[in-house]
Amino acid sequence: MKALFALPLLALVVPVAAHAAPDDSVSQVRLEADIARLVAFGTRHTLSSQEDPKRGIGAARTWAEGEFRKTSAGCGGCLEIVLPETTVQGERIPSPTRLIDVVAIQRGTLRPNEVVIVQGHIDSRNSDALDAKGDAPGANDDGSGTALVLEAARALSKTKFAGTIVYAVLSGEEQGLYGGKVLADYAKAQGWTVKAVLNNDIVGNSRGSDGLLDDAHVRVFSEGPRADASAARLDAQRAIGGENDSPSRNLSRWLAGLGDNGLAVRQVWRADRMGRGGDHLPFQEAGYPAVRFTVAVENYERQHQNVRTEAGRPFGDTVEAMDFAYLARVTRLNVRALAALAAAPMPPAAKVTAAVQTFTDVDWTAVPGAARYRVWQRRTDAPGWDAKPLAETDATHLRLDGVRGDDWFFGVSSVAADGAESPIASAVPGGDYRPEAAAKR
Repeated sequence: MKALFALPLLALVVPVAAHAAPDDSVSQVRLEADIARLVAFGTRHTLSSQEDPKRGIGAARTWAEGEFRKTSAGCGGCLEIVLPETTVQGERIPSPTRLIDVVAIQRGTLRPNEVVIVQGHIDSRNSDALDAKGDAPGANDDGSGTALVLEAARALSKTKFAGTIVYAVLSGEEQGLYGGKVLADYAKAQGWTVKAVLNNDIVGNSRGSDGLLDDAHVRVFSEGPRADASAARLDAQRAIGGENDSPSRNLSRWLAGLGDNGLAVRQVWRADRMGRGGDHLPFQEAGYPAVRFTVAVENYERQHQNVRTEAGRPFGDTVEAMDFAYLARVTRLNVRALAALAAAPMPPAAKVTAAVQTFTDVDWTAVPGAARYRVWQRRTDAPGWDAKPLAETDATHLRLDGVRGDDWFFGVSSVAADGAESPIASAVPGGDYRPEAAAKR
């Protein structure tokens, strides 16, 4: 076994900000301008015109592609623009309809196949999910997420990262999460190792429909048991534990540690809001770690509503209900997360051997780009990992003498030579950041 060593407390945590673009690279003015432009398309309904140069989903997609191309021109062609496409039909799409995502790829310099994705959906709707003609401004749902993605590309495109960042503007969310599935399928076809998906959907307002104001938090939703778990994996979780340790859940825990500058992450431990969904769900179903960012308090009168006034109360997803300072803070949080994830190695796949013995063995896979690893623990009833790791080592095995594994969960993070550190991977059934099908190979 290679040397195991302890570090002073101050050396145990490498500041994420060392790998992040400065906060002033995110412009609130640009975010406002982007949302005003998106609203000006009148409607961005998936079934609206794909040919009209001024109104509808086609014009909006073309504009978003143009913004990515402008950003790429500013960094010497650093972004590869791709347009994954399919034809869809379903309950909210009565006839076969062309559906296109607009995607910009910033290739990593060392590990280009390791990918972190930031995404929002460009399509909008009003009260009638099938109304493709009426105005549907979609300022917050999800103009806010689209503007965030475009601004993240501007903020990060001139910086080199070891891994790849994918900036994605998706279509078809309101009609059935089609754009998310298109991109998840594209990721699989490309053979990407997807480290994380940050889905931003409704991230631009701070006042709820009951008047409650909360501009100090953003919610992050994550699944518990992973969606791609086999029956055998679920049986193992019931026997050993791990229902609260999916990669998405550990990604959520990691993101909670990044919140600052007046914006804290409020973790919500369910896949999405009750009875609703978003474009991160198709990624979870494919086995990729994915979370949803959304506002702390939703204004239901300002989403999925025709623009109107009733009894003096305004309805409709218009610019007037936005909080652009809040959106800028959410964007900065995403930028910090993307920079840190793209710099860090993949989390390792870890396992624990501890049954009927007075010691615990923790083993994990070697990870490309990792110079060393940190081993973490928490009590089985604790919500988060202990404040500092148990140990740091350049080996892939650790024996914990006198530690009864029944009483603890363990996890491992990988650390690059420059200190960039991955989220923690739990050493439980289903803790691997790879899809279950890939983990079995």
